[in-house]
Amino acid sequence: MFKQYHKLNFLLEIVIHFIFWITVYYFYNYFLGYGSLNTAYVNNFSLFLMPVTISISYFFYFFLIPNYLLKKKQGLFFLYTIYTFIISFFFIVLSILYGLVFSEKFKLNDYTPITKGVIFIILGIYFIVFIVITITLVIHNYKSTLKSEDLKNKFLQTQLQLKEQELKFLKMQIHPHFLFNTLNTLYGFALKKSDAAPDMILKLSNLLDYILYQVDKPSVLLSDEIKHIENYIALEKMRFQESLEVNFTKELHVENIEVPPMLLLPFIENSFKHGIQINDVLKVDVFLKTSNNQLDFTVKNTAKKHVQTKSGIGLDNIKKRLKMLFNSNYTLNILQEENTFNVELKIPLKNV
Repeated sequence: MFKQYHKLNFLLEIVIHFIFWITVYYFYNYFLGYGSLNTAYVNNFSLFLMPVTISISYFFYFFLIPNYLLKKKQGLFFLYTIYTFIISFFFIVLSILYGLVFSEKFKLNDYTPITKGVIFIILGIYFIVFIVITITLVIHNYKSTLKSEDLKNKFLQTQLQLKEQELKFLKMQIHPHFLFNTLNTLYGFALKKSDAAPDMILKLSNLLDYILYQVDKPSVLLSDEIKHIENYIALEKMRFQESLEVNFTKELHVENIEVPPMLLLPFIENSFKHGIQINDVLKVDVFLKTSNNQLDFTVKNTAKKHVQTKSGIGLDNIKKRLKMLFNSNYTLNILQEENTFNVELKIPLKNV
């Protein structure tokens, strides 16, 4: 496919060059024979000017411009240009003389039908050369622009791929901690041979299904994310039992809302992991509200202000994800109070 495209492009370039030189030939006919009726003489004389015009033009097109001017060797380019004009002047004069001699048989009544003098003929040839140089520079500038745009697009595509890989990596970092807690809880139930173990396995299965098949998507339905959170909370209630009190309040204005997967759960995970029991009870309040263009998410858990805890890896990663997903178009406030730890998140919404 690429070879065919290259071949067609090459053939098209040849056709364009051919049309250009045919146009130059007719320009010479008009320029040299304006006001003359002896078209045969003018046509024949114009043919003698074509080889030297083409040679000088292509010398600039294929050699001087690409090897010196475009490679920022302006000094050498201007030096060789002067040499080229000196040498080409000799060949132009020679071509004019040969043209006059060999066109002699086309004269009518000893009258030469060329209406321009030698100086004007030389200037006409150099005018064509100047046009070729200008077209060459325009073509190079156009190709450079296309190449620059192509490189820019490839660079942006590479950046996008890197961001996608980084997002995937950040999401995968959340999973080991989440699975570790859940499996530990399940292990404890298995040791006790609790009747709640099958229900816990079912919920864990649903969570794993969500992780394996939904988390790689750029966005999921908010309703699915809520089910995922509810399953997680249910598992934690089984683990903490009477020592855990969770309130999950939801106010959704519509159902068809999409959010990035695993975006909200890390905040809830951290509330369980780093929360402190007060009066033998860990309290976690989760509030989720949506409006036309914004999602408000708040997590509060009991904590001690003077008890130092390590920052959870999920919280660090979620900050990076928020920056990558929303740039600066989000709000995240984290506040440590006397007996509570508060997280408030606001992100823009999109409907399905």
